[in-house]
Formats: sequence, C-alpha cells, structure tokens
Amino acid sequence: MDYFQIISEDRIKKAYDDGEFENLPGFGKPLPPDDLAGIPDELRMAYRILKNGGYTEEAKTLRQEMVSLESMIAQCTDDSERASMQKKLNQKLLRYNSLMAKRGAKTNSSVFKNYGEKVLRKLT
Repeated sequence: MDYFQIISEDRIKKAYDDGEFENLPGFGKPLPPDDLAGIPDELRMAYRILKNGGYTEEAKTLRQEMVSLESMIAQCTDDSERASMQKKLNQKLLRYNSLMAKRGAKTNSSVFKNYGEKVLRKLT
C-alpha cells in the first residue's frame, strides 16, 4: 500500500469513529442524476473537464449569438434597430459573464470583438 493511502484510510477510520459521517445532508437519499450520464464512459471525463472550464452548450450558444449580433450591429444603418440589437447584445453579455462568474472564470468581451474583426478582414 502507498503511504498516502494508509494515511487517508486512517483519517477516514478516525472520522468514522468520531461520528463525523453522521447526519450529513442527503444521508440515505439517492445521489442526484449525473447530467453526463448519456455520454460514453471514455468521453465523460473530457466533457466534465470542458464543463468545469466553462465550455457548456449554453455558453457556446451565447458566444455565437454575441458574435453574430456584433456583426449585425456593424452592418446596421438604422439607429433604432442598432440600439435594439445593442440592448440584446448587452443582455447576452451579462448572461455570459454571470455563467462564467459562477465557474470562477474571468471573461474578456474584447475577445469576441477581435474575433469579429478577424472574420471581417478575412471575408473582405
């Protein structure tokens, strides 16, 4: 046995003897369903790492919508329509930032602006 494994086993036995595992929240209840249960075992860890890093489907969709809104704002000529799209963009940016803040990730909205500029340069 590994030395660290022996230490951890001893600490678990001591905690059990001291009653630290009694009255835990959720004791006797089934575990919540795994949201990645439908993903094959060999891919599940990779998906979990991506999810913990902030690369969720919702975050991906929000990033795509923000890029397309910025593109439409750049091409828009009507001021009232531009203001409406800017309001939508701000709402999506706030939602995205709150998603990233929950995961402790820092966001940088200029990344999307740089991406949009690069795409426009490639296309023109």
